[in-house]
Amino acid sequence: MGRVDSDTWDLATSVGVTATAVAMNRAIATRANIAGISDPYAEPLVSAVGIGAYARYARGEIDGAAADDISRMADGIAARTRFYDDFVTDAVDSGIRQVVILASGLDARAYRLRWPSDVVVYELDQPQVIEFKTRTLADLGATPAAEHRTIGVDLRDDWPAALRAAGFDSSEPAAWLAEGLLVYLPPESQDRLLDNITELSAPGSRIATENTATISSDDLVMISERMQEMRGRWLDKGIDLGVDVDVAELFYPGKRSEAATYLAGSGWRPVLRTSSELFAEYGMPASTEVLSAFGDITYLSATLGER
Repeated sequence: MGRVDSDTWDLATSVGVTATAVAMNRAIATRANIAGISDPYAEPLVSAVGIGAYARYARGEIDGAAADDISRMADGIAARTRFYDDFVTDAVDSGIRQVVILASGLDARAYRLRWPSDVVVYELDQPQVIEFKTRTLADLGATPAAEHRTIGVDLRDDWPAALRAAGFDSSEPAAWLAEGLLVYLPPESQDRLLDNITELSAPGSRIATENTATISSDDLVMISERMQEMRGRWLDKGIDLGVDVDVAELFYPGKRSEAATYLAGSGWRPVLRTSSELFAEYGMPASTEVLSAFGDITYLSATLGER
Protein backbone atom coordinates (compact mmCIF):
# COMPACT_ATOMS: atom_id res chain seq x y z
CA MET A 1 0.00 0.00 0.00
CA GLY A 2 1.39 3.39 -1.02
CA ARG A 3 1.69 6.57 1.00
CA VAL A 4 -1.22 8.89 1.76
CA ASP A 5 -1.12 12.42 3.11
CA SER A 6 -2.40 11.50 6.57
CA ASP A 7 -0.50 8.23 7.14
CA THR A 8 1.32 7.51 10.39
CA TRP A 9 3.88 4.89 11.33
CA ASP A 10 5.99 3.36 14.03
CA LEU A 11 9.38 1.66 13.67
CA ALA A 12 7.85 -1.60 12.40
CA THR A 13 5.57 -0.15 9.71
CA SER A 14 5.75 1.95 6.55
CA VAL A 15 8.60 4.52 6.50
CA GLY A 16 9.52 3.56 10.05
CA VAL A 17 10.79 0.19 8.83
CA THR A 18 13.47 1.98 6.81
CA ALA A 19 14.80 3.60 10.00
CA THR A 20 15.01 0.15 11.59
CA ALA A 21 16.77 -1.26 8.52
CA VAL A 22 19.32 1.57 8.59
CA ALA A 23 20.01 0.92 12.28
CA MET A 24 20.40 -2.79 11.53
CA ASN A 25 23.06 -1.95 8.98
CA ARG A 26 24.79 0.40 11.44
CA ALA A 27 24.93 -2.49 13.90
CA ILE A 28 26.48 -4.75 11.25
CA ALA A 29 28.97 -2.03 10.27
CA THR A 30 29.86 -1.34 13.90
CA ARG A 31 30.62 -4.99 14.56
CA ALA A 32 32.80 -5.17 11.42
CA ASN A 33 34.39 -1.72 12.04
CA ILE A 34 33.41 -0.54 8.56
CA ALA A 35 34.40 3.09 7.82
CA GLY A 36 35.40 3.47 11.46
CA ILE A 37 31.85 4.05 12.70
CA SER A 38 30.72 3.04 16.17
CA ASP A 39 27.07 2.90 17.19
CA PRO A 40 26.70 0.70 20.30
CA TYR A 41 22.99 1.57 20.52
CA ALA A 42 21.98 0.35 17.06
CA GLU A 43 21.78 -3.34 18.00
CA PRO A 44 19.70 -2.97 21.21
CA LEU A 45 17.35 -0.51 19.52
CA VAL A 46 16.74 -2.84 16.57
CA SER A 47 16.31 -5.77 18.94
CA ALA A 48 13.72 -3.78 20.88
CA VAL A 49 11.75 -3.08 17.69
CA GLY A 50 11.66 -6.86 17.27
CA ILE A 51 11.33 -7.35 13.51
CA GLY A 52 12.35 -10.94 12.72
CA ALA A 53 15.64 -11.21 10.92
CA TYR A 54 16.38 -7.48 11.34
CA ALA A 55 17.04 -8.13 15.01
CA ARG A 56 18.99 -11.32 14.28
CA TYR A 57 21.24 -9.52 11.79
CA ALA A 58 21.76 -6.65 14.24
CA ARG A 59 22.81 -9.10 16.95
CA GLY A 60 25.16 -10.98 14.61
CA GLU A 61 23.13 -14.18 14.76
CA ILE A 62 23.05 -14.20 10.96
CA ASP A 63 26.23 -13.46 9.04
CA GLY A 64 25.68 -10.46 6.78
CA ALA A 65 27.72 -12.23 4.13
CA ALA A 66 24.96 -14.86 3.92
CA ALA A 67 23.06 -12.37 1.76
CA ASP A 68 25.34 -10.31 -0.47
CA ASP A 69 22.74 -7.56 -0.77
CA ILE A 70 22.77 -7.06 3.01
CA SER A 71 26.56 -6.84 3.02
CA ARG A 72 26.42 -4.17 0.32
CA MET A 73 23.76 -2.24 2.21
CA ALA A 74 25.89 -2.29 5.37
CA ASP A 75 28.81 -0.83 3.42
CA GLY A 76 26.62 1.92 1.98
CA ILE A 77 25.06 2.80 5.34
CA ALA A 78 28.49 2.82 6.99
CA ALA A 79 29.75 5.40 4.49
CA ARG A 80 26.57 7.43 4.90
CA THR A 81 26.83 7.32 8.70
CA ARG A 82 30.45 8.43 8.63
CA PHE A 83 29.56 11.34 6.32
CA TYR A 84 26.91 12.64 8.72
CA ASP A 85 29.01 11.95 11.83
CA ASP A 86 31.88 13.96 10.36
CA PHE A 87 29.49 16.74 9.33
CA VAL A 88 28.17 17.10 12.88
CA THR A 89 31.63 16.97 14.43
CA ASP A 90 32.98 19.60 12.03
CA ALA A 91 29.97 21.85 12.66
CA VAL A 92 30.31 21.88 16.46
CA ASP A 93 34.09 22.19 16.19
CA SER A 94 33.47 25.37 14.16
CA GLY A 95 31.46 26.83 17.04
CA ILE A 96 27.87 25.90 16.12
CA ARG A 97 25.93 25.09 19.28
CA GLN A 98 22.50 24.04 17.94
CA VAL A 99 22.07 20.74 16.08
CA VAL A 100 18.69 19.75 14.63
CA ILE A 101 18.08 16.17 13.51
CA LEU A 102 14.97 15.93 11.34
CA ALA A 103 13.11 12.59 11.11
CA SER A 104 15.66 11.18 13.54
CA GLY A 105 14.35 7.59 13.61
CA LEU A 106 16.82 5.40 15.51
CA ASP A 107 19.65 7.94 15.21
CA ALA A 108 21.61 7.86 18.50
CA ARG A 109 24.09 10.65 17.78
CA ALA A 110 22.96 12.60 20.84
CA TYR A 111 24.19 9.66 22.91
CA ARG A 112 27.24 8.37 21.06
CA LEU A 113 29.12 11.35 19.59
CA ARG A 114 31.56 13.68 21.34
CA TRP A 115 29.75 16.91 22.26
CA PRO A 116 30.95 20.18 23.83
CA SER A 117 29.06 20.80 27.06
CA ASP A 118 27.11 23.78 25.71
CA VAL A 119 25.63 22.11 22.60
CA VAL A 120 21.88 21.52 22.35
CA VAL A 121 20.68 18.64 20.16
CA TYR A 122 17.08 18.78 18.97
CA GLU A 123 15.47 15.63 17.56
CA LEU A 124 12.20 15.64 15.65
CA ASP A 125 10.13 12.64 14.58
CA GLN A 126 6.71 11.07 14.92
CA PRO A 127 5.63 11.09 18.60
CA GLN A 128 5.56 7.28 18.85
CA VAL A 129 9.06 7.01 17.35
CA ILE A 130 10.49 9.57 19.78
CA GLU A 131 8.77 7.91 22.73
CA PHE A 132 9.99 4.43 21.80
CA LYS A 133 13.61 5.43 21.31
CA THR A 134 13.78 7.62 24.43
CA ARG A 135 12.22 4.93 26.61
CA THR A 136 14.35 2.11 25.19
CA LEU A 137 17.61 4.01 25.66
CA ALA A 138 16.61 5.00 29.20
CA ASP A 139 15.86 1.35 29.98
CA LEU A 140 19.38 0.53 28.78
CA GLY A 141 20.79 3.09 31.21
CA ALA A 142 21.98 5.30 28.35
CA THR A 143 22.16 9.05 28.89
CA PRO A 144 22.60 11.75 26.23
CA ALA A 145 26.09 13.18 25.89
CA ALA A 146 24.65 16.62 25.11
CA GLU A 147 21.68 18.66 26.20
CA HIS A 148 19.00 16.71 24.38
CA ARG A 149 15.54 18.03 23.49
CA THR A 150 13.18 15.61 21.77
CA ILE A 151 10.17 16.88 19.86
CA GLY A 152 7.40 14.49 18.85
CA VAL A 153 5.90 16.14 15.78
CA ASP A 154 4.92 15.16 12.26
CA LEU A 155 7.00 17.13 9.76
CA ARG A 156 3.79 17.73 7.80
CA ASP A 157 2.58 19.84 10.74
CA ASP A 158 3.98 23.11 12.11
CA TRP A 159 7.30 21.70 13.24
CA PRO A 160 9.10 25.10 13.11
CA ALA A 161 6.76 26.35 15.85
CA ALA A 162 7.40 23.21 17.90
CA LEU A 163 11.15 23.65 17.45
CA ARG A 164 11.03 27.27 18.59
CA ALA A 165 8.86 26.31 21.55
CA ALA A 166 11.59 23.85 22.60
CA GLY A 167 14.10 26.72 22.78
CA PHE A 168 15.61 26.84 19.29
CA ASP A 169 17.13 30.27 18.60
CA SER A 170 16.87 31.25 14.94
CA SER A 171 19.22 34.19 15.48
CA GLU A 172 22.12 31.77 16.10
CA PRO A 173 23.66 29.37 13.55
CA ALA A 174 22.50 25.77 13.54
CA ALA A 175 23.55 22.49 11.97
CA TRP A 176 20.72 20.60 10.28
CA LEU A 177 20.66 16.87 9.51
CA ALA A 178 18.08 15.56 7.05
CA GLU A 179 19.57 12.09 6.63
CA GLY A 180 17.62 9.74 4.37
CA LEU A 181 14.60 12.04 4.49
CA LEU A 182 14.02 13.94 1.26
CA VAL A 183 13.32 10.90 -0.91
CA TYR A 184 10.30 10.09 1.28
CA LEU A 185 8.75 13.55 0.80
CA PRO A 186 6.57 14.68 -2.12
CA PRO A 187 8.55 17.13 -4.31
CA GLU A 188 6.59 20.16 -3.08
CA SER A 189 7.02 19.07 0.56
CA GLN A 190 10.78 18.78 0.04
CA ASP A 191 10.90 22.39 -1.16
CA ARG A 192 8.74 23.54 1.75
CA LEU A 193 11.00 21.76 4.24
CA LEU A 194 14.10 23.41 2.76
CA ASP A 195 12.33 26.80 2.81
CA ASN A 196 11.52 26.33 6.50
CA ILE A 197 15.12 25.41 7.26
CA THR A 198 16.36 28.51 5.44
CA GLU A 199 13.86 30.71 7.28
CA LEU A 200 15.04 29.33 10.63
CA SER A 201 18.76 29.58 9.83
CA ALA A 202 21.12 32.37 10.76
CA PRO A 203 24.15 33.04 8.51
CA GLY A 204 26.82 30.43 9.10
CA SER A 205 24.29 27.65 9.55
CA ARG A 206 25.01 24.32 7.89
CA ILE A 207 22.91 21.52 6.44
CA ALA A 208 23.63 17.95 5.34
CA THR A 209 21.28 15.77 3.29
CA GLU A 210 21.15 13.79 0.05
CA ASN A 211 20.89 15.54 -3.31
CA THR A 212 17.75 13.59 -4.24
CA ALA A 213 16.93 13.33 -7.94
CA THR A 214 13.56 13.13 -9.70
CA ILE A 215 11.90 9.72 -9.41
CA SER A 216 9.65 8.62 -12.26
CA SER A 217 6.88 6.02 -12.18
CA ASP A 218 9.14 3.77 -14.28
CA ASP A 219 11.87 4.17 -11.66
CA LEU A 220 9.45 2.99 -8.98
CA VAL A 221 8.56 -0.10 -10.99
CA MET A 222 12.27 -0.90 -11.41
CA ILE A 223 12.96 -0.37 -7.69
CA SER A 224 10.03 -2.58 -6.74
CA GLU A 225 11.17 -5.37 -9.08
CA ARG A 226 14.72 -5.16 -7.74
CA MET A 227 13.51 -5.41 -4.14
CA GLN A 228 11.32 -8.41 -4.99
CA GLU A 229 14.32 -10.12 -6.61
CA MET A 230 16.42 -9.46 -3.50
CA ARG A 231 13.65 -10.74 -1.22
CA GLY A 232 13.40 -13.87 -3.35
CA ARG A 233 17.15 -14.50 -3.06
CA TRP A 234 16.98 -14.08 0.72
CA LEU A 235 14.05 -16.50 1.01
CA ASP A 236 15.93 -19.05 -1.10
CA LYS A 237 18.67 -18.91 1.56
CA GLY A 238 16.14 -19.30 4.37
CA ILE A 239 16.25 -15.61 5.32
CA ASP A 240 12.86 -14.06 6.06
CA LEU A 241 13.15 -10.46 7.21
CA GLY A 242 9.78 -10.76 8.91
CA VAL A 243 8.19 -7.66 7.33
CA ASP A 244 6.96 -7.11 3.79
CA VAL A 245 7.31 -3.43 2.87
CA ASP A 246 7.74 -2.45 -0.76
CA VAL A 247 10.15 0.46 -0.49
CA ALA A 248 9.03 1.76 -3.88
CA GLU A 249 5.59 2.44 -2.42
CA LEU A 250 7.15 4.82 0.10
CA PHE A 251 8.58 7.14 -2.57
CA TYR A 252 6.79 9.91 -4.45
CA PRO A 253 7.22 10.18 -8.23
CA GLY A 254 7.30 13.52 -10.02
CA LYS A 255 9.72 16.23 -11.04
CA ARG A 256 11.83 17.19 -8.04
CA SER A 257 14.24 20.07 -7.50
CA GLU A 258 17.79 18.99 -6.77
CA ALA A 259 18.39 20.05 -3.19
CA ALA A 260 21.77 21.59 -4.03
CA THR A 261 20.29 23.80 -6.74
CA TYR A 262 17.31 24.77 -4.60
CA LEU A 263 19.44 25.67 -1.59
CA ALA A 264 21.94 27.60 -3.73
CA GLY A 265 19.03 29.76 -4.86
CA SER A 266 18.38 30.62 -1.21
CA GLY A 267 21.93 31.69 -0.39
CA TRP A 268 23.49 28.38 0.64
CA ARG A 269 26.90 27.29 -0.66
CA PRO A 270 26.64 23.56 -1.46
CA VAL A 271 29.38 20.94 -1.67
CA LEU A 272 28.57 17.56 -3.27
CA ARG A 273 30.19 14.19 -2.56
CA THR A 274 29.32 10.86 -4.19
CA SER A 275 29.25 7.47 -2.50
CA SER A 276 32.25 6.37 -4.52
CA GLU A 277 34.23 9.39 -3.30
CA LEU A 278 33.29 8.65 0.30
CA PHE A 279 34.23 4.98 -0.07
CA ALA A 280 37.66 6.00 -1.33
CA GLU A 281 38.16 8.53 1.48
CA TYR A 282 37.18 6.00 4.15
CA GLY A 283 39.39 3.26 2.73
CA MET A 284 36.47 1.09 1.62
CA PRO A 285 36.38 -0.90 -1.63
CA ALA A 286 33.62 0.62 -3.78
CA SER A 287 32.80 -2.33 -6.00
CA THR A 288 30.70 -1.90 -9.12
CA GLU A 289 28.14 -4.21 -7.52
CA VAL A 290 27.64 -1.88 -4.56
CA LEU A 291 27.17 1.20 -6.69
CA SER A 292 24.98 -0.50 -9.31
CA ALA A 293 22.73 -2.07 -6.68
CA PHE A 294 22.12 1.04 -4.58
CA GLY A 295 23.27 3.91 -6.75
CA ASP A 296 26.21 6.27 -6.52
CA ILE A 297 24.31 8.49 -4.09
CA THR A 298 25.25 12.15 -4.01
CA TYR A 299 25.51 13.67 -0.53
CA LEU A 300 25.17 17.37 0.07
CA SER A 301 26.54 19.71 2.69
CA ALA A 302 25.98 23.44 2.52
CA THR A 303 26.68 26.61 4.48
CA LEU A 304 24.40 29.64 4.55
CA GLY A 305 26.05 32.92 3.60
CA GLU A 306 25.11 36.44 4.57
CA ARG A 307 21.55 37.40 3.70
